[in-house]
This record gives sequence, structure tokens and C-alpha cells, in this order.
Amino acid sequence: MTKPQRSSKHLITAVNSPRSTRDHSTAAVNRRPIRSKSSKPEARPGPESGLGDLRTMGRDFFQIDALELAPLLLGKFLRRDDVVLQITEVEAYRPNDSACHGRFGITARTAPVFGPGGHAYVYLCYGLHMMLNIVADKEGVGAAVLIRSCAPVSGLKTIQQRRGQVTDKPVLLAGPGKVGQALGLTTEWSNHPLYELGGLELLDGPQPENILVGPRVGIEYASAEHVSAPWRFAIAGSPWISAPKNTLCPPDDKKL
Repeated sequence: MTKPQRSSKHLITAVNSPRSTRDHSTAAVNRRPIRSKSSKPEARPGPESGLGDLRTMGRDFFQIDALELAPLLLGKFLRRDDVVLQITEVEAYRPNDSACHGRFGITARTAPVFGPGGHAYVYLCYGLHMMLNIVADKEGVGAAVLIRSCAPVSGLKTIQQRRGQVTDKPVLLAGPGKVGQALGLTTEWSNHPLYELGGLELLDGPQPENILVGPRVGIEYASAEHVSAPWRFAIAGSPWISAPKNTLCPPDDKKL
């Protein structure tokens, strides 16, 4: 682990408080999963990022409905090599969802999304962008959460080199293709277990005090019901969120 880059006014941790006093998810996500003892995060030495000890999430953490998992991923950390990113925006994709890749059934491309919860599903979009998804629920269900945006925590130089962009502004990581590029992912990372040490890991992090919700992006091909479903989640107040931002609002907003 290399020494992390010093923060600028834009290079900030997306969440500054670990406390959680109430449920901020949408009406469709009105309960938190009860974790079994086996889902307790696994302790491990943390990087020199000022975050203290980071912990990998246990596999049971992931084996819930994608719509429940998505908001729980906000504030968590992704780590690969010297790069640590904090998740700031996600989208849920569920079984029988006309926008989910699982709607095609099991194919060579979509097979990873039917794997066990906690595995990575990386696919190539438009022949250009590597899109990181975290598989949700039990094996065979066919559900996942797309990681749309992140904030840099450490490894800024590596992120900039991979992105080919020397900046510490949100444009660096606001978008799913940018996240995949910053982590140096290829489709070969599909089926990788994020709960195991080494390689690509999902680490515990502070739960945001407030979130925003809204319809998912770029799924005009889906049914009207699923186009309008508020299954996109983001950390309120974070600049590290992709466009469009004007479709996001608090969960209790009347627009939803």
C-alpha cells in the first residue's frame, strides 16, 4: 500500500460521520437486513489512509435483495492495490427487471450476475467502458448493483494515470465507466469474490446520514414501470455523483 495522496478541497471523503440514527432508504426499501454472525466484517490491517482499520464485508452481507443492498453500499470502500474509492452512487437491478442483464437468462456474458452474492460482475459497455457491478442475493437469482460513482480516498496518482486525466475534481470518478477504469478492471474480474482478502475488495465504511434516490440512468429500453422506478441511490451532499443530478431527491420527496 503506497502512502495516499493528500486531500484537496475536492478530494474529500464522501461521508464524514459513521452514525446512523434512522432508515433513509425509499419506501420500497423499508427495512434493513438482519445480519447473521457470519456476515460480520472480517478484521484486517488498514491502509495508511487515515481511515483506521478497514474491514472486508462478510459474504452474507451481499446475499439480500439488490434493492436492499444498493443503499447499504453507499459509504463503503472499494480497494485494489494502492487505490481506495468510496462508493457514492449506485443502481439496483433485480430479477424480473426489464433493465437487468438477467432478463436474457444465463449466457456467456450474463452468467456472472447469476453467481452468489458478493461476487463481481464486470461487463463491457459500448465496447469502451468496464462497468463494475456487485452481485446481490443468492446464487441463481440474477441480480446486481451497479457502482455508478465513487470518491477517491487514496492512490490518486494511480487513478489519474489509469484515467488519463490529471484532476482531483468529480469528473474523475463520476460515472460507472470511470470507476471501472480507475480500478483497472477488465471482464476477467467477473466472478471475483469481493469478501475475500486480496485483489478487489469491498471494505466497511461509514453509513451516510442522508441519501438521495431517483430513476436509473440510460434504461429507456426498459418498461415504463422500471424506467421510473427509484432504484438509483446517492449520498446527499456529495459532489461525486454522475449526471443527471436533477432527477435525484430525498426519499420522502413527493416527486417519488
